[in-house]
Amino acid sequence: MKNITFLAIGMILFIFAQACQNNHPKNYNDTTKVDSAGQKFIKTAIEGGLTEIKASGLAITNSNNQQVIGLAKMMINDHTNADSALKKMEISKLADSTDTINAAHQQMIGALSSQKGAAFDKAYLAMMVADHQAAFDLFTNAGKSTDADVDQFAAATLPTIKMHLDSAKAILAALK
Repeated sequence: MKNITFLAIGMILFIFAQACQNNHPKNYNDTTKVDSAGQKFIKTAIEGGLTEIKASGLAITNSNNQQVIGLAKMMINDHTNADSALKKMEISKLADSTDTINAAHQQMIGALSSQKGAAFDKAYLAMMVADHQAAFDLFTNAGKSTDADVDQFAAATLPTIKMHLDSAKAILAALK
């Protein structure tokens, strides 16, 4: 009887241990997880988009230049759409889902918020040029990920980033 009890307890512990090791959601599939390069791309792209949206919101209230305001509205629309797609990818690829604006960008936004008029326009546009150049490089190099969805999203979004970069450069050049 003792042996049967120990055997039953052993089987229960074995089954429990197996269940604890397989604690993924029912729809979990290891093949959907994005690699570290893809995960870094998604996180960096979302963070950049959040930054552009916040800075562009300031442009709508702090600028008097209709070209800058138009660019800001376009930025908000395009980055909101891109971030929505990236967040869906982030969830489907089981990537870390804590999306924030980094400290360096928070400082830039803080500095922008205290400026108005032409000084604001130049600072905002300089930020847009620098950030979109970095985004262009990020999206161009997204091919380092082995994930086809990441590569496809980057390739499809790259022309919009290039247009944002060119627009910000042209408006900035016209201000000087």
